[in-house]
Amino acid sequence: MRVVVVGATGNVGTSVVRALAADDTVTSIVGVARRLPGWQVERTEWRQADVAAADLTKIFEGADAVVHLAWLFQPTRTPAITWRANVLGSMRVFRAVAEAGVPVLVHASSVGAYSPAPKDRPVDESWPTHGWPGASYGMEKAYVERVLDLFEHDHPAIRVVRMRPGFIFQRAAATEQRRLFGGPFVPRRLVRTGRIPVIPDIPGLRLQVLHAEDAAEAYRLAVTREVRGAFNLAAEPVIGTNELAGLLGARTVRVPERMATAAMAAFWHLRLLPAEPGLLELVLRMPIMKTDRAREVLGWRPRHSALEAMREMFEGLHDGAGMDTAPLAPDRGPVERIRELATGIGRRP
Repeated sequence: MRVVVVGATGNVGTSVVRALAADDTVTSIVGVARRLPGWQVERTEWRQADVAAADLTKIFEGADAVVHLAWLFQPTRTPAITWRANVLGSMRVFRAVAEAGVPVLVHASSVGAYSPAPKDRPVDESWPTHGWPGASYGMEKAYVERVLDLFEHDHPAIRVVRMRPGFIFQRAAATEQRRLFGGPFVPRRLVRTGRIPVIPDIPGLRLQVLHAEDAAEAYRLAVTREVRGAFNLAAEPVIGTNELAGLLGARTVRVPERMATAAMAAFWHLRLLPAEPGLLELVLRMPIMKTDRAREVLGWRPRHSALEAMREMFEGLHDGAGMDTAPLAPDRGPVERIRELATGIGRRP
């Protein structure tokens, strides 16, 4: 098989490329990214392309599958830019898949595409995917789901798979996630057990997590097995405030949702935080997912627990971990933090 991975140098993309390279049925991989990496993998060639502008059909010609992972989280202050890259860019990817005659499309959707749901019972893949209107991320993921509905209707011969994972962590992506969501004021030295005294206990703060290696294995299975449709991906246990407190050796302090979202909004408007306020509202409302279909139909089993994935992320954050790709560049200390401030918190990296 020849597989094209769009967005191959980020958190999930690097892990997917590794998983595909370890599969003997995958003879060649094309990694597509806006900025070429120094990182190299066997049987992998790199193509520099922006999904919002490049001629993707030429890149996809001769491929047996396209895995679409590219997604722009910043700038949250200019949503027209993320819409162009994420929604219009995804539409261009899907169109190029059809024009190039690629028989398989695997798309990275998200738990963030789901409509709000009670946290007391898990939902399966039939739960509505209308997102949360207060967060650009949820709206864009939901809109692309509707685009895929039309794409599947118009191209029934193409096997389409939608992955809906929870939060994906690994050591090498910790610095990237700090840049995207925490910003330059998050101190590395404090992110370790016993250094953070308290964490907020916000009603509804329960989320699902998995390791990037386990997410990558699910994508590999989706490429190589004759499966269709949506798959929820998450590891056990569900992470709540008590689990976070246990990982960090902290105690919890009850904080009302309104107070937490108001504080986040204030930090965002003061340009002290890159993550938009609606992202917290989305997290508090997103459902807990059933993963039975991924286990029974895809044959997927996570090797890492949710706690292991989060612990690895915290350790990577403390160490400033990364790798030789532009999105996953390691933390280079004060000079890099100053550069983040100079280029604008919450702007496109």
